[in-house]
Amino acid sequence: MAVPRNLRRQPANGSLVSHCTHRHIAVFLLTFFSYSLLHASRKTFSNVKVSISSQWTPSDINTTALELQPYELWNSSHLFPNAEEATLFLGTLDTIFLFSYAVGLFVSGIVGDRLNLRWVLSFGMCSSALVEFVFGTLTEWLHFYNKWFYCCLWVVNGLLQSTGWPCVVAIMGNWFGKAGRGFVFGLWSACASVGNILGAFLASCVLQYGYEYAFLVTASVQFAGGIIVFFGLLISPKEVGLPELGEEQEGSAEEDANKPLISNNEDEDDQNYSIQAPDTLNQPKAIGFFQACCLPGVLLYSLAYACLKLVNYSFFFWLPFYLSNNFGWKEAEADQLSIWYDVGGIVGGTIQGLISDMLQKRAPVLAISLLLAIGSLFGYSRSPNSKPINAFIMAITGFFIGGPSNMISSAISADLGRQELVRGNSEALATVTGIVDGTGSIGAAVGQYLVSLIQDNLGWMWVFYFFILMTSSTILFISPLLVREIRLLLHERRLCMRTG
Repeated sequence: MAVPRNLRRQPANGSLVSHCTHRHIAVFLLTFFSYSLLHASRKTFSNVKVSISSQWTPSDINTTALELQPYELWNSSHLFPNAEEATLFLGTLDTIFLFSYAVGLFVSGIVGDRLNLRWVLSFGMCSSALVEFVFGTLTEWLHFYNKWFYCCLWVVNGLLQSTGWPCVVAIMGNWFGKAGRGFVFGLWSACASVGNILGAFLASCVLQYGYEYAFLVTASVQFAGGIIVFFGLLISPKEVGLPELGEEQEGSAEEDANKPLISNNEDEDDQNYSIQAPDTLNQPKAIGFFQACCLPGVLLYSLAYACLKLVNYSFFFWLPFYLSNNFGWKEAEADQLSIWYDVGGIVGGTIQGLISDMLQKRAPVLAISLLLAIGSLFGYSRSPNSKPINAFIMAITGFFIGGPSNMISSAISADLGRQELVRGNSEALATVTGIVDGTGSIGAAVGQYLVSLIQDNLGWMWVFYFFILMTSSTILFISPLLVREIRLLLHERRLCMRTG
């Protein structure tokens, strides 16, 4: 009995290696580091929260502040009477940023599918760098402190930063097909974790001179990166005369290598899966927002990612603060220790992506990792006051939470945006990516406010219980997809046994 073509297994990385050129490597690295720089600037804000909080509240040493003249000189930077209110406002800024970031993602995905991706990405990087410079550096140099001004700047920053992820995922999707996508995107999605590490490193190096210099360094590096992207990034193989994905495929192995992992029909035709091409004469009309929402799997994965990104971004925004607040460690030490969570996420995303390539199924890998994540969260909540033990459990937690988060936001988004229902209209990837990541950011935005609220009223232990609840909800949302993929996996095995 012949095995149906859509059930044949192909080597995960065979086609990938044979078609990889120096241009693929250049695109991989440029998109990788462009998003790393965007994340580094976000990480800077989370790493200097303790310094900002102390700057915005009266100092314990300056007990005679009310008697010193002029009064405005000594108290202009004191926006809050105590550290608790300053912490709550910092959580509010995180929420404001993520809400505007989420709204921007929905818009940026649609814009990215209609305009030149390189222009959109470069504009977002450079403009965001300028906003961060004004927020963290210029206001401190001018001694200008205003809560509403900070809020407005962070709304603008969220909108500008949202141009990054849909654009880089779409560009990667133009250059890399289904063959090895889980591994390639799993490795590539480490860009966020590398950005976190870079941001923590840069901030810790200059934090002793003042938090404004941390913003200055990361903003300068990000602006330079935006200039390099504008002049050096190729958004599609067609720009250099190379065939787009699927144009030169011969034989069933090559055909299958460029087909979407997510499909509903067994009879499939050979077609071009280009996402975006500069040739406007042959470029199809971009898919609509509501059409993209109705694609199979998009809403379920979006809701699942909302819960998972809430947990992942809570670690991102609050981990250094938690280590300083809960264990009394120095801010610079907490910044450096928090890197281990990102290390775990890098390894987790790569290994889990590779396993999903071998299985040609994503949901089972996600479900197993998330079940183990619940145990790791429970263990980390009871971590002792020991830096080596804390770092070890932190890395394990990052492996089981950061890994699935990276998979959903990159490889699975690419699968959803290139499934067979949009073959005739392949301008969908940036839009789908914006929907998935935008929904995730809404969940993360709500979570940042809830984390500060729960911590203030109930303590850190209840924050971790909240994380466990959200991780369980992620499993619940992907359960219909999990059941379907397990059935397909068992069906494939039965067919292989009959033909073997």
